[in-house]
Amino acid sequence: MAAIKTREIQYTAQDGSTLIGYFAAPETDAPVAGVIVAPEWWGRNDYTEQRARELAEHGYAALAIDMYGDKKVTTNSDQAYQWMMQTFEDPDTIVNRAKAALDTLAAQDEVNPEKLAAIGFCYGGKVALDLARSNAPLKAVATFHANLSPKAPAQEGQVQAEILVLHGEKDSMVSLDDVASFKEEMQAAKVEHNVIVFENAKHGFSNPLADERAKANGVDLGYNAEAEKQSLAAMYELLARQLA
Repeated sequence: MAAIKTREIQYTAQDGSTLIGYFAAPETDAPVAGVIVAPEWWGRNDYTEQRARELAEHGYAALAIDMYGDKKVTTNSDQAYQWMMQTFEDPDTIVNRAKAALDTLAAQDEVNPEKLAAIGFCYGGKVALDLARSNAPLKAVATFHANLSPKAPAQEGQVQAEILVLHGEKDSMVSLDDVASFKEEMQAAKVEHNVIVFENAKHGFSNPLADERAKANGVDLGYNAEAEKQSLAAMYELLARQLA
């Protein structure tokens, strides 16, 4: 694994909110491809930062992004829901904050701005997908147990990324009907996409703390080590192909 460096980066969204990202990159001289990491509804927490560091170890520059402002985090689902819903009040908030993060990532010396991608977990999956739907200059998007419902459906010619959706069969928050609707949306817009459904995997399957969070909050989450392993492998395959 490559030696890496990390730092926090403050940036401002169009709505004036102060956002604080967590940046990780390999210790190399040449600029590398950049990936934004959009968090679960808990906020830009240790899990999101860990995924950014792993990307850096694999040779990518990564920015774990802040969607709530001032890097707010919580382990309480009611608080997470409240913060998440605030970003839905204005239909442009999610894309504007994500775009500010992508622009910030692209501007770093360590990053090749021609090679950008986005990944997202749960709520962050919606963030990454809505960013892709907005014609952002992304080559790849991978989502894990994402909310797939669009701000506005993808339009033909407006999605530059190849999209990979990693979904749990037993996800009670995002149904298989939602997955079918998403596939129809992508087909109608002629977007290159792939959906992998993992058997017996629940919402949150990629997060080892999912069971603990589920118990504490009475929400239907579950970690699945095999689904985590396979989904990350599929993500890295996509990134290697699109960001080479």
